[in-house]
Amino acid sequence: MGKYFEEFGVGQKIVTGKRTIAEEDIMKFAALSGDDNRIHTDPEFSKTTPFGKQIVHGILGLAIASGLAWQTGILDGTVIAFREITDWKFVKPVFIGDVVQAEMNVTETKALPRIGGGSVVIAFELRNQNGEVCHRGTWNVLVASKPK
Repeated sequence: MGKYFEEFGVGQKIVTGKRTIAEEDIMKFAALSGDDNRIHTDPEFSKTTPFGKQIVHGILGLAIASGLAWQTGILDGTVIAFREITDWKFVKPVFIGDVVQAEMNVTETKALPRIGGGSVVIAFELRNQNGEVCHRGTWNVLVASKPK
């Protein structure tokens, strides 16, 4: 079971597990989303770009970050809704073979009794195996209160 709203506190830090990015991830995402931009899907074309090789779709990186956050279990059975993403930046590209991990820091909590829980604001960073920030932004998640 996940954490209830009352169990989140400002300053709390949560680190996710790791995931290695595979070319298959890019190809499945391209098929699912319809975004088959060659910078992602064509190794030969990608060599001609400033990156010199295939890069992960930015939105795929965000989706993987969301999955890593979910896999921590902190929201299992307690999340009401994913409310908002703000100030999301694609700081560095993510490449095939990168091992990514997310760090989440709770920056704000606000009780919302009318929904039976509250808002938890989380500063989020997706880092590669070198500790470099690839993505960063803020998530606002609605989380249920403890049952009475």
